[in-house]
Amino acid sequence: MRNALGLMLASVVAAVVIAAGGWFYYSTRADQGAPKTVAARVADPLPAQAKLAAKDDVETTATVAAKPAAPAPAPVMPMQPKQVCANPNALGVSRVVEIDTTGGPGFGFEHFKQFDFLTEKEVVLTFDDGPWPVNTPTVLKALADECTKGLFFSVGKHATYHPEILKQVLAQGHTVGTHTWSHVNLNSKKLTESQVKDEVEKGFSAVKFALGTNPAPFFRFPQLQHNPAMVSYFGTRNVAMFSTEIDSFDFRKGATPEKIVETVMTRLDKLGKGIILMHDFQKNTGLALPTLLARLKAGGYKVVQMKAKTTFQTLPEYDEALMKDMKVPTAGTNTRPIASVVQTVSQ
Repeated sequence: MRNALGLMLASVVAAVVIAAGGWFYYSTRADQGAPKTVAARVADPLPAQAKLAAKDDVETTATVAAKPAAPAPAPVMPMQPKQVCANPNALGVSRVVEIDTTGGPGFGFEHFKQFDFLTEKEVVLTFDDGPWPVNTPTVLKALADECTKGLFFSVGKHATYHPEILKQVLAQGHTVGTHTWSHVNLNSKKLTESQVKDEVEKGFSAVKFALGTNPAPFFRFPQLQHNPAMVSYFGTRNVAMFSTEIDSFDFRKGATPEKIVETVMTRLDKLGKGIILMHDFQKNTGLALPTLLARLKAGGYKVVQMKAKTTFQTLPEYDEALMKDMKVPTAGTNTRPIASVVQTVSQ
């Protein structure tokens, strides 16, 4: 009896000890990190990299830094080189206009009166018949000294004679159009309709060859002789035609630099604005230009530059014919632009 009672008492004591030990063990584990049923606090904000890694649908391809890096700056789009004007008092360019040549619009009130886009005291500087040694570079220097721009109508033959000069015209930011292949009067009865077209299209192909790129779809008729059939043709080729308001008559005998300046300014002061016709082929034009630009600036006139919305697409048959006439090889890669063939890698 005593033995049975002692055994029962020992079992009860053992059970109490085991229960107490278990309670102590589990309460200790709970204090070390068991889930709690209390309201969760707002989590600290994650670093940018941690947020990115938390997304299952984002693949991380870079090493995560020990400390969150500062946000990367927004990418900067590359800027086109901008010519800096060294003359703080330069005439400059007041505005640039872009011409949509669809349908062959005409400019210059001597022949075309539909598009009167110049405001009072605005002028457009245009130059015909180049490029030509000495004379064209003289014009370019005068324009560069005043940080202003012009529109050049190149003769195709001259372009093939002096492509390096025409490239310089384009490189300095001027607009390049065309002026036929050989500067013939397109109203001449000696020319057939086919020959007139050849003069125009071959001129465009020659200027393209010289520039190494497409010219602007801008054209001026030699001697301002507008062939009616070609006026209609330019409408189909989306070429803008140019006449003038102010002729410098710099090609006339006795057209000294002083005379050229007075001719332009007298007419301009009367009209108040306009497209000025000059010739970079003529020596005295380049000599007159610094004084003329100074007079324009003193008179409060402003230069408008005209650019085309698109370039002119020459006809392949005229490009090929020009290459044959000039005996230029056309096989292989010879027709590639020079920039894709020759590149400066160290200087």
